[in-house]
Amino acid sequence: MFHQLTDPAVNGSCQGPTPACNKSADGDTLQLPTFSTAAKVRVIITFILCAVSAVCNLVVLWAAGNGGKRKSHVRILIMNLTVADLLVTFIVMPVDAAWNITVQWQAGDVACRLLMFLKLVAMYSCAFVTVVISLDRQSAILNPLGISEAKRKSKIMLTVAWTMSVILSLPQMFIFHNVTITVPENFTQCTTHGSFERRWQETVYNMFTFACLFLLPLIIMIFCYTRILVEISSRMARGHLLSRDVHLRRSHNNIPKARMRTLKMSIVIVTSFIVCWTPYYLLGLWYWLFPERMEETVSHSLTHMLFIFGLFNACLDPITYGLFTIHLNQGLKRFCRGSNAQSEPENNTCLVHMTRLSSHRRTAPSADQQERKRSSTNSGSRPVIAVSKV
Repeated sequence: MFHQLTDPAVNGSCQGPTPACNKSADGDTLQLPTFSTAAKVRVIITFILCAVSAVCNLVVLWAAGNGGKRKSHVRILIMNLTVADLLVTFIVMPVDAAWNITVQWQAGDVACRLLMFLKLVAMYSCAFVTVVISLDRQSAILNPLGISEAKRKSKIMLTVAWTMSVILSLPQMFIFHNVTITVPENFTQCTTHGSFERRWQETVYNMFTFACLFLLPLIIMIFCYTRILVEISSRMARGHLLSRDVHLRRSHNNIPKARMRTLKMSIVIVTSFIVCWTPYYLLGLWYWLFPERMEETVSHSLTHMLFIFGLFNACLDPITYGLFTIHLNQGLKRFCRGSNAQSEPENNTCLVHMTRLSSHRRTAPSADQQERKRSSTNSGSRPVIAVSKV
């Protein structure tokens, strides 16, 4: 997370090359940061987003997890991104809100290191799982016959994504620590001050994190969907796409339409990630390169607004799942009906079965009737089975 670096009201250690405290009119006395009006608005909106995101993502996770014993790899991808969004919801949002309320850090040094590590894990996992979705959609469109290997590949990519999220976040536990000042009064903050000997070293670390967290995933996403659009355009130009769709509709139960729906869903997910987080990451990039100029130009209120806009991405993902995924819509309907509505069809089924059993016992068919029944069943069993499956 970059808001510890870009927001002086949150990272006010009053030390180091970056002024985290404001000077008074005479220029001699340092003024500690306070719980400003902009910070209060940020806290209120953050708690609202936290509640909405928690409800939406938990419902989506429940619906995706109860859709059947055999889960498709697309549903597994959705569940992993939902878990990443829940990490943002239950770690990033509450910690940010509480930190703005208390202004200084009051949770201790161990919590400082651990929470900074978990916050970056949450952000990395959101970005990397979104990249995995892009790579999966590229493979599905460019290699439509490799469906059997798609689940195995997605599991491997998800394992790599979560492993890299943890590995790249480990430095947070060593560079973040508690720093306390005594002038003008005791003030403790969770910060990176003192972890780097030179400012350029911290800038290199921040730029590396920016590249891995946003720039590299953005390049991969753009590359994947550019290849997808080029492939679809070339197929339409050759006239092969229409004939292939007709053939698949007849033999594979409308697979192209489902695949195109999943492609649209993944495009919306990637677009929302880019739109929500790009302004805030660009602001952080500006701060690392030209800190004095940014502090003179950008107000703290704008910094608060851009960070909240980035958090809004965790609420958009479950809405996107619900709009584009039929199985999740069915799961949500089951969730809304409740257990009483689910028990009624089971009771009706039992009653029908008991009625059929009793009628069968009352009227035993004769030998001729049994023979005619067996012959009619053998001649018409296939159409009946076909209709029941449809």
